[in-house]
Amino acid sequence: MMYGLALGLVALATFLTLIRALLGPTASDRAVALDAVTTITTGALLLLGITVKRVIFLDVALVYAVLGFITTLAVARFIEGGL
Repeated sequence: MMYGLALGLVALATFLTLIRALLGPTASDRAVALDAVTTITTGALLLLGITVKRVIFLDVALVYAVLGFITTLAVARFIEGGL
């Protein structure tokens, strides 16, 4: 029951952050919003793994977080003009 509520709040946070990513006035705002979406999605995967009691979701969340970090670094470097 509580995990369902937590997943609902995570879905709402993801939706609001995606709106920020679409409406962001600058590229930096959009990059930060997409990084926040990655972080929120990682949390959702962790909650889902706990809810269904499957360890594979924890592994997927870890890989997703690392890929999100690398992507954020690449986008930041591109925005700075150093690619």
